[in-house]
Amino acid sequence: MTANQPEITVERLSVNYDGHHALRNINFSFQSGQLVGIIGPNGAGKSTLIKAILGLEKFVGKIEICGKSIKEMRKKISYVPQRSAIDFDFPVVVEDVVLMGRYAFVPWYKKVGVKDKEIARAALEKVGMTDFAKRQIGQLSGGQQQRVFIARAIAQQADIFFLDEPFVGIDATSEEIIVNLLRQLQQDGKTIFVVHHDLSKVEKYFDQLMLLNQELVGVGKVADVYKPELLSQAYKGSITLFGSNDKIMVVNS
Repeated sequence: MTANQPEITVERLSVNYDGHHALRNINFSFQSGQLVGIIGPNGAGKSTLIKAILGLEKFVGKIEICGKSIKEMRKKISYVPQRSAIDFDFPVVVEDVVLMGRYAFVPWYKKVGVKDKEIARAALEKVGMTDFAKRQIGQLSGGQQQRVFIARAIAQQADIFFLDEPFVGIDATSEEIIVNLLRQLQQDGKTIFVVHHDLSKVEKYFDQLMLLNQELVGVGKVADVYKPELLSQAYKGSITLFGSNDKIMVVNS
């Protein structure tokens, strides 16, 4: 990436389903090392946006990663889907889940090598899940499962991470652990996008914010986007800020 070149650029991105606009004319760019929250009401297109960037949804528009196409840079992008999209009954243990992050680098005619296994073990250690390496993935708590899938993304050695609702269904302690992991990745220069629904924690968790409701209502620093007038526009209702912790109540009209 050349100096001052955005790590990720999205221009005029739109996604349509049977004539319905899931996303319309989305434009943004971010430099590396950002922790970005993606917020908006249900059905706003948050998951659709990251799937389009990943090449998992058909779209019109332009997406560039370090000035290159998604196809050219796919190995540099990792994805942690919603837990509801994962089959936790599948008979696979934790260390094998993490090792999947190396598959893109191994030719089909070769087995995973010693170096790949070392990278996977280091990723497990980074998320504090080494002691669970032989445990079946479905036997873990929700927070532990999320840490394992973050370890898989780390093992991929990606530069851009997309996490879709990573805090749903996990306890407060696990949430704090995961947030700290994301901040460590950010300090390592990674760019991280998180689809998030708890507005009361937006200021605490993120540096940058995307406020979405099929169209991009606001994008930029949290202080510039996390405003009652923009939130009201996105959520189609009145917004009340209250309490010392800057909690938000959304009241639909």
